[in-house]
Amino acid sequence: MEDINRILVVTRSTKYCQKAVHYAVSIARKYDAEIIILHVIHNPFGLEGWNLPLAYRPDMEEEYKRIFTAAKADLDRMIEAERASGLPIKELIVEGDPTKKIFETVEKEKIDLIVMLSYQQWRLEHWLFGAGTDEVVRRMPCSVLLIEKDIGG
Repeated sequence: MEDINRILVVTRSTKYCQKAVHYAVSIARKYDAEIIILHVIHNPFGLEGWNLPLAYRPDMEEEYKRIFTAAKADLDRMIEAERASGLPIKELIVEGDPTKKIFETVEKEKIDLIVMLSYQQWRLEHWLFGAGTDEVVRRMPCSVLLIEKDIGG
């Protein structure tokens, strides 16, 4: 088995992404690896973000921002606790096409392992966040660990 030195955790700044971060922390501690957390912001309300024929309502964009901000705050608290314990964690926040940004980060940061959620996307999730995990898995030049999303709790 190859050494794992740099782990990329892909988040969408949702409450479910904490599970992926927990897995990455466990692996990083075992291999004495660095964690890079990538928050990919895909703006569903910009012209490039429309994947479904919906009428635009300003309250939709505000609700999206509210959910994103609350989930990001939860992730930030968890990340700071791990940093305080001595685990090296770097955060990147990028906006754009999720698959493209993940691939660019893997190349630039010389990632050995990607940790991300795996689940079937519903139309709303596809519209809000873009392409699914299958596209990422097919294109990446490194190993990918898919974490099952616990939708029951």
